[in-house]
Amino acid sequence: MNQQEKAERFTELMTRFTSVLGKILPDDVATRLAELRKEQTSDISRIVYDAMFDDLAAARRLNVPLCQDTGVIQYYIEVGANFPLLSEMRACLDEAVRRATIEAPLRQNAVQIFDERNTGNNTGVRVPWIDWEIIPDSDSCLIHGYMAGGGCSLPGAAKVLMPAEGYMGIVKFIFDVICDRGVNACPPLLVGIGIAGSVEVAAELSKKALMRPVGSKNANEIGADFEKMIEEGLNKINIGPGGLTGTKSVMGVNVEQAARHPSCLAVGVSTGCWGHRRATIRINADMSYEMISHKGMTL
Repeated sequence: MNQQEKAERFTELMTRFTSVLGKILPDDVATRLAELRKEQTSDISRIVYDAMFDDLAAARRLNVPLCQDTGVIQYYIEVGANFPLLSEMRACLDEAVRRATIEAPLRQNAVQIFDERNTGNNTGVRVPWIDWEIIPDSDSCLIHGYMAGGGCSLPGAAKVLMPAEGYMGIVKFIFDVICDRGVNACPPLLVGIGIAGSVEVAAELSKKALMRPVGSKNANEIGADFEKMIEEGLNKINIGPGGLTGTKSVMGVNVEQAARHPSCLAVGVSTGCWGHRRATIRINADMSYEMISHKGMTL
């Protein structure tokens, strides 16, 4: 397979991957929703979960996106320094999004800043958004695809705290954000939290935290305890499924961190809605692949 053939193969794979992204939830999210559904005790919460699962079934049956808002496409990529398409990836992903917009189909959501014009194909300035991490001595790539819808993006916030506020300031900020806007993100939520020394790092890490599987734990033991504490606290708010009260407001809390300046402590919060459109694929140098998030799926 020559370079041009590899680029076309990669583009076609990512077209189908991006289409699937909006139609079928990843295994971890689907499993957690099924668990939460069994815990509901009120009529209204059961009705909300029934509607969710009816929607998921209809999306599969009709081969259409499970939500009309298919979001702004984002890719978080861990790519080997020796991956053969490193230079072509941006162009391939742009084309994959354009094709998926027609084939899936995806709602046209890319509005150019200042021009206030919808491009009509879900691409635009720096969109699809691509976050890169280069992995030495590797020739494969791991791609997390994400659909950042309007609802789940609304609670997104980040702040640099005054030094004296400390970790209690972080906790207060998280609860203020979720109490104020969490209902807009279609609970139960996956809450991503970034803790760092500057606002842009905290915000970026909070979104990357959403790429981790539901139920995974922070690598730091204290961080894992912090995740558990925040999850338990948010579930006591009683926002419930759809924001209509009920058992459990969040499906999980994931925290990512970066070392900070001694005088600065920053926190970022991102949320994923119940229809958490995230998928992960590993693509090898020969363009063979494995769907990590949807076990056994072929594209």
